Formats: sequence, structure tokens, C-alpha cells
Amino acid sequence: MRLRALATAAAIALTALPAYAHFGVLMPGSELVNRPKTPLELTLAFCHPVEQNGMNLAKPEAFDVWQNGKKTSLLNTLKETQVLKHEAWKSTFTVTRPGTYSFAFTPKPYWEPAEDKFIVHYTKVVVGAMGDEEGWEKPLGLPAEIVPLTRPFANWAGAEFRGRVLFDGKPAPEGTPIEIEFWNGSKAKLPNDYLITLQAVTGANGEFAFTAPFAGWWGFAALGDAPKMAKDGKMKDVERGAVLWTHFTRVPSQLAK
Repeated sequence: MRLRALATAAAIALTALPAYAHFGVLMPGSELVNRPKTPLELTLAFCHPVEQNGMNLAKPEAFDVWQNGKKTSLLNTLKETQVLKHEAWKSTFTVTRPGTYSFAFTPKPYWEPAEDKFIVHYTKVVVGAMGDEEGWEKPLGLPAEIVPLTRPFANWAGAEFRGRVLFDGKPAPEGTPIEIEFWNGSKAKLPNDYLITLQAVTGANGEFAFTAPFAGWWGFAALGDAPKMAKDGKMKDVERGAVLWTHFTRVPSQLAK
């Protein structure tokens, strides 16, 4: 695994966090849709992706899709399900034409007693359909958002991925922390706990870069603060996160030679 400094950014530090990173999860059945009228399954959850420990996700306040500049609510399509034995949600969206489809959900604030704060992760994923790739770099206007600077689908494992963090439409301050985890569906055991949650920090203009060491779904969570909220008569901190999921494809052995 390696992190590379952006040409326009300060050096990006690679460190590790304790194994308690929370992630909003928005996982499509596939990062690409190749045929019209294809149903795309989407799963919404809240968990520790590497450790495969779940938390309950209440029904989101919003769940939308953007295509060709048009925003459509999918909130009424959500059906309750379970992920990692905890409350989660699923939806089916039918892709009818070529385009880039950006999905995002806004969760209800999650109270985390272990950290004595609320957590709100604005979670996003982008799917490419039928060869079209226009618009993947466009911001959606979320309160907290990672805007990809590299196409966020159809990328090789080992290729650099770049993004820009926006809070309220403005670049995140230099040094904003970004937690990085992969979806460890096989529950692979890692050599040490330092590898559970990786961390980068933004450079200038809220930019960061990361090179995925292996294929699969990888999540990025850029963390900031939001105005305090009341809990039992006391004002508590609020962690506001911008989460983006993207898939990296394994390089076939015949191409890796």
C-alpha cells in the first residue's frame, strides 16, 4: 500500500487509527451496468467494514440518485433488511439508459456512547452504465462530500485514486483526516491492528490520493465537525463525515507480467 503526494498538495501521511472507525456503506450489486433495463441492487448500512461489525442504521432522512444533472428521490424504494445482523436497508433501481448514476444517502444522526458524540456520514457511490462516463466529477451539493478526481468506477487495483473533500461546498482544510477501509467480506485476518483503518490527510484544496493494494470495494471517510446537538439536556459534538465507496478490479495475471 502506498500513498502519494499530489502535485498540488502537501505530502500525505499514512498512519493508523484504533479499530473503531465507523463507515456509512452504500454498496451496489455492481459498479457497472452493461444492459438497459437492468435492475441494480443497492444496500445501505452502517458498520466497521474491515472488522465486519455492524451497527443499526435507522431509515435514512434522504436517499437520492443523480443522473444527467437530475436528482430523483429513492427514499420510498427502501426496504428494511439486515447487514451483519443489524438493521439496514436495500433498494432496487432500474437503469434504463446510458449514463453516470450517483447515489447518496443522508442518515439520521447516530449516537455513539463510546465516543460521547453523534455521527452523521453522507454516503455516496457512483455507477457507470452502458459505456457512458459523463459527469462523475460533478459535486452533488451534499453538506459533506468527496468529489472524485479519478473516475470512481472501472479502475485497476494498484492505480492511484484521487479525490477532493468538500464541506458545505468548500474545500476541506488542509490536514482533514480521511479514514480508509475495505469491505472485508471474507473476514480475512490482518497481520496487525494498524492495518484495520488507514488514514490520510488532505493537502491543499482538500485533495488526497490513495493507491489500493488489492482489488475490492474500498471506502473513504473524510471527517469534520458539525454544530453540536442536544442529548439528554446536554450539547454534544457531531462528527460529520463525507463517505465515498469505489471498486478496484484485480489485474489479470496475463496483464501483470
